Amino acid sequence: MIEPQAPAPPGSADCRDGSDGDAGSALRLPVRQGTGRFLVLAGVFVCAACGLVYELELVALATYLMGDSVTQASVVLSVMVFAMGIGSLAAKRLRRHAAAGFGAVEAALALVGGCSAMALYAVFAWTGDWGGLWASGPRALLVAFSLATGLLIGAEVPLLMELIQRIHRQDAGGAVADLSAADYVGALVGGLAFPFLLLPLLGQLTGALITGAVNAVVGGALVLGLFRQDLTPRARRMLVTANVCVLAVLGSAAVLVDDFERAARHAMYGADVRVALHTDVQEVLLTGGSGGRPLNLFLDGRLRVSGRDELRYHEALVHPAMNGPHARVLVLGGGDGLAVREVLRHSGVRRVHVVELDGGLVRLARRDRALSALNAHSLDDPRVRVTTADAFDWLRSAPRAAYDVVVSDLPHPGITASTKLYSQEFYGLARRVLAPGGRLVVHGGTVASRPRDFWTVDATLRAAGFDTAAYRVRGRRAGYAPGPDRSSVDTAHVHRDWGFVLAGRYAPEPRLDPSGPRPDTLTDASLAADVRAAEDTRVRGLPPSTLPHPRYTG
Repeated sequence: MIEPQAPAPPGSADCRDGSDGDAGSALRLPVRQGTGRFLVLAGVFVCAACGLVYELELVALATYLMGDSVTQASVVLSVMVFAMGIGSLAAKRLRRHAAAGFGAVEAALALVGGCSAMALYAVFAWTGDWGGLWASGPRALLVAFSLATGLLIGAEVPLLMELIQRIHRQDAGGAVADLSAADYVGALVGGLAFPFLLLPLLGQLTGALITGAVNAVVGGALVLGLFRQDLTPRARRMLVTANVCVLAVLGSAAVLVDDFERAARHAMYGADVRVALHTDVQEVLLTGGSGGRPLNLFLDGRLRVSGRDELRYHEALVHPAMNGPHARVLVLGGGDGLAVREVLRHSGVRRVHVVELDGGLVRLARRDRALSALNAHSLDDPRVRVTTADAFDWLRSAPRAAYDVVVSDLPHPGITASTKLYSQEFYGLARRVLAPGGRLVVHGGTVASRPRDFWTVDATLRAAGFDTAAYRVRGRRAGYAPGPDRSSVDTAHVHRDWGFVLAGRYAPEPRLDPSGPRPDTLTDASLAADVRAAEDTRVRGLPPSTLPHPRYTG
């Protein structure tokens, strides 16, 4: 236990009489001093946990909505830490009214932090396709919420320091150590509760609302219960009213959150949403697929499959790589079963191994009537085996020279979580599993709007020991731009196209298998034109992307 500081000499800052106000006076508490001090530290613990949850909620939702987790985390954390410093300085003016000030700060923080995720989602859903200044609305709101949350979190510690000193005056170093210990342990609990409890059980929106409610209850109870005598009757009434209003807002939002999510999905995807589910990996959403409407598959809000032109994409991905031995095929990603459908059109295929991270997507591709019809029930073919695993980790222990063809049907490299799957190390592992004369084909994203990313894929494959041939296929506009972001095509002014890189130990040539099936959208002549179209966009002199130094822009 930290011993009390020796009495300060007369006239010092620590020696105050009643005429100097409440800033340092002893309080008559409804509990013993030791219990009161414990309750304040418990409040610090809970408030710290809530504060970190707010930070993680903003980072997670901004990454989901806007992509590039590195950028979103950097923006949120840097703005929030800066604001915490400003908030700490501003709180100095509230020290003489520390109890009332802390109660007001916690009520405001509960409202701002609890509603931040819902407000950010609403702006993205309803204004994301307005264009102009509104195109930056979600990013501006992210900065605003980070700033407001940081200001309020920063104001907490000086006020709590003042309150704990009023209970039991001790040396400043000891008080700071006690507060810091409770704060850091609370941050640990909040940081672990978010990914392992709140996110999987409650989701991002409800999790933020519940956290805000807990924050309001604990902050209000601490001030009204422990420091009631430090408040005027008017301050008590105002604080009770503020907390009741905050809890009413958060509670109403929690009750309506399901309706809100449906309305937001309607605003983003239209009224034709058939399936919306959260797997262990991502949000999966299906629209259309009945009544003659084309099926669209969205993964974490990004269009992954468009029923209008998925055939063009998957034929271009698979068939040029099947020109040669193709008895044993490895598909990395492709949990929707559409790449496997094209592989199985070749009669010489004896075995197909799919390595997909999201088992929930594979189950949906097998069970959903429209999606399974689109993939021709390819995942139920006896030649197909599916392994649920991270492709990078799986390749590290995969047998050598076991496959004639490797099809990399993975998310765009600009999505931060996917950059390791487009690294030199990853392609080195893929090269190891290829048999002599085997081919690897990689979807490298859009060429028109992200040529540097696409040609970085080519440079990375070459650095891993492959010879390469790039080609580009145009598709129709499908309402969403290809790539890592979620902006609409009309807003982003992006023409829809796909870039592919065919790689092998010896110079590959994108051609169709003379004895194979005839694709509906490809010919040897069109492939030759696609190679020339890609070559016209080549960006030279790009370094390869590696695990410690990713080169994709996101």
